Amino acid sequence: MYRIGELAKHFGVKADTLRFYEKEGLFTPGLRSPSGYRLYTEEDKRRLHFILRCKRVGFSLKDVEELLSLRVGKSEAHCMEVKAVADGKLHEVEEKIAELEQFRRSLKQLSDACCGGMESAEHCSILEALDGKLLTKENDAR
Repeated sequence: MYRIGELAKHFGVKADTLRFYEKEGLFTPGLRSPSGYRLYTEEDKRRLHFILRCKRVGFSLKDVEELLSLRVGKSEAHCMEVKAVADGKLHEVEEKIAELEQFRRSLKQLSDACCGGMESAEHCSILEALDGKLLTKENDAR
């Protein structure tokens, strides 16, 4: 049996993290000591390990909840259900990467257009480009 602090220390997280997972319904102590301490079993430890691994690879709390449900009922679940959760997260990550790549291209273009010198920013190409885009969006909205 582990107390909350021992279990948290084992995984290098704060006890508040475990309490948060409890509050979200992902993790529940099996027992309480006579003095009221949360006590965790080896299965609780494995469950926490699973939760933390899910979080490390980017799954949301909702995803973790779904994966935990599939893990608990894995004899009735199908691989395609688990794969659907992973594929959904993969699609989100790919969309985010595409968005970040667009940000990178835009920032690179802005940076390349600027002299970066000690001149006054009165005619800074970055500020002018950003002002121009804002004016364009405002004009487009009218």
